[in-house]
Amino acid sequence: MAVPADGSRATDRTRAPAGRTAGPAELAGGRTGRTGRTAVPVGGPERRRPTREELAAAAERTIPDVIGPGLTVLFVGINPGLWSAATGWHFARPGNRFWPALHRGGFTPRQLHPSEQDALPGYGLGITNMVARASARADELTAAELVEGARILTAKVRRHRPAWVAVVGVTAYRIGFGRPKAAFGPQPELLGDARLWVLPNPSGLNAHFTAETLGAAFGELRAATATPA
Repeated sequence: MAVPADGSRATDRTRAPAGRTAGPAELAGGRTGRTGRTAVPVGGPERRRPTREELAAAAERTIPDVIGPGLTVLFVGINPGLWSAATGWHFARPGNRFWPALHRGGFTPRQLHPSEQDALPGYGLGITNMVARASARADELTAAELVEGARILTAKVRRHRPAWVAVVGVTAYRIGFGRPKAAFGPQPELLGDARLWVLPNPSGLNAHFTAETLGAAFGELRAATATPA
């Protein structure tokens, strides 16, 4: 998988009651990655760029999931990139097209900044990831890590019970779930009780998809979620 890591996964993030954004106490994570280091957001609410030193120090960190019960779609990235681990924001690297695709696909009324990720449960959306630890590139992960990540993801889906699970990256899905011929779009099997979908990796290095075609791929999922089972 010669693409950068741009997702994120780690501790569960508690969903706030309807009409309110979860506060700092609710958003404190509990579990850490293999090194025991959790992400320390850079700059708080400011949107400043992390320094080269901060990015280097972010390797192996984990960041909290954005997750709660009863979501319509739980998006699953590969693992946190260094920008995500340094900032605490999912899909945070400049040039990653997750947030534009989410808007183009009709999931959000406007394009959200990664720092606004805690608004997602209000739209019935969440983010987790296949592997917890941050790395500069997704191809630094081993097949064993992806298989273990798929097992952890399955348990998480059974616990939180989203209606849909959307894995953002077909190669990670193929390896993690042992589906070497899986294609984009709806999958024939369920994950727990959730329906399963595979989306393209929104990394800026994924030249097979433009901003428009990524938005269209997300839009197909959005249309499917609005169709009765």
